[in-house]
Amino acid sequence: MKNYRTAFLLTLTTTLVLAAALGVVWWRGRHSAMSNPGPPAVETAPAPSEAQPNGNASAPAEAKLVPIQLSPERLQSIGVKTGEVQLKPMHKEIRTVGNVEVNERGLAYVQLRFPGWIQKVYVDSTYQYIRKGQPLFTIYSPDLVATEQEYLIARANRNLLVQSTVPGVAAGADSVVNAAAARLKQWQVPAREIEQLEATGQVRQEMQVDSPVSGYVIERNALPNQYVQPETRLYKVADLSAVWVYAEVFQNEIGEIKVGTPATVTTDAYPGRAFAGHVNYVWPQVDMNTRTVRVRLVFSNPGLKLTPGMFVNVKMDIPLGRHLAIPASGVFQSGARSIAFVDHGGGYLEPREVELGAQAGDEFIVSKGLKAGERIVTSANFLIDSESQLQAALGSFVPPPPGAGAAASMNRPAGEANIQIEFTTQPSPPHKGSNVLRVKLIDAGGAPLTGAQVSVRNFMPAMPQMGMAAMIGQVTLAEKGNGLYEGPGTLETGGTWQITITVMKNGQVIATKQTSVTAEGGM
Repeated sequence: MKNYRTAFLLTLTTTLVLAAALGVVWWRGRHSAMSNPGPPAVETAPAPSEAQPNGNASAPAEAKLVPIQLSPERLQSIGVKTGEVQLKPMHKEIRTVGNVEVNERGLAYVQLRFPGWIQKVYVDSTYQYIRKGQPLFTIYSPDLVATEQEYLIARANRNLLVQSTVPGVAAGADSVVNAAAARLKQWQVPAREIEQLEATGQVRQEMQVDSPVSGYVIERNALPNQYVQPETRLYKVADLSAVWVYAEVFQNEIGEIKVGTPATVTTDAYPGRAFAGHVNYVWPQVDMNTRTVRVRLVFSNPGLKLTPGMFVNVKMDIPLGRHLAIPASGVFQSGARSIAFVDHGGGYLEPREVELGAQAGDEFIVSKGLKAGERIVTSANFLIDSESQLQAALGSFVPPPPGAGAAASMNRPAGEANIQIEFTTQPSPPHKGSNVLRVKLIDAGGAPLTGAQVSVRNFMPAMPQMGMAAMIGQVTLAEKGNGLYEGPGTLETGGTWQITITVMKNGQVIATKQTSVTAEGGM
């Protein structure tokens, strides 16, 4: 016991000494900090990804575009084609698939209004075509036999009491006959059956039941010696002279479909034949899984070519009215913008932002930005967009308006049009990274041009959809003699680069050339 007490006291003493030492250290540090205050702490703002974990990065700015003017040779070399902005009726096609179903408005059931036993069955198979009034089966019904007997007795009594002088007797006899006849009619006993009953005065044990409609039997429950009740469905008959087609249309197209919209269907069972119909109903609900809306179409069915369960191709023709239309190839999607390059003639191309409506086939409806009769570029849009971005980035050239080509040629330095510029790279084709750029100059007389200052600009247009800004570089080439100029050039990425070569002499630009190279390597 004494050893435990000694160990406890030793432990307690050691703990108190350590606590006192820590207290002294803390007091000295606090006193030093108060006597020598340092610079105030600066709170660093968290990185954007930390401060706004759910925020979206700002989209890259759209590249600036300016009008450009290209020579006829340049237009031909890059394959520029143009099309006209036209005001015309527009139609849009919506294509989908569907299945042929029975027209529910042409369905009919064959049922009796009295119980009985079926005797003979004449229509004994499904998908058998029947006509209205065609015999279906015969039936024996004790209730029907009893009612017919009551009718004959009432008629006989009426004939005996018709001469009665007692007031009300003749009228009462007539009412009994009428009541029995009304019961037979309510049971839909054919008129020929009642006429034969009145003519012969004898009750038949079996009555023939005829079809109330024409069509195809798609369900049959009538069997010989079967006891049936009024609720028994003996036949189900469908009129297939008109059928329904159920199709699914995507949600973004359903706003253009209305009741009465014309449609056609085709099927591989009858190649080259189309069946005409129209939209009959549009479901007021979107399928949550497929994001589609169900559409019902009705088609006339001559020759019964369209059978229930058949798979068909559906095409709906949507009239959109008269609108300005341009070829879809004439629109250059640049990030959030839609650009069309208007051809003013003489190689003068103006980039213009347009607002587009619906796409109808291979054409777009233009809501804003163009006028009827204007011509737009329909091919090589990417190259023209790159050229426009290059000119906007360099800011070194503003094309003259249409018709100013003669004045521009008068002010051109002498000999510029006859200087030949040959541009090559080492390696060829160039690759991503460092390359050797070479320019060979030959004057109008075919001799090497020396003593010039040659600069090469390389430009890659912005690609906002890929989050990539425009890239530009410039290098001044050193003269190597014999009209050859050479220098190192760096291409920051693989892809197509726009190259602008500028030749100066005596402080004046004497020649320029624009071309493009495709660098190997990844982005």
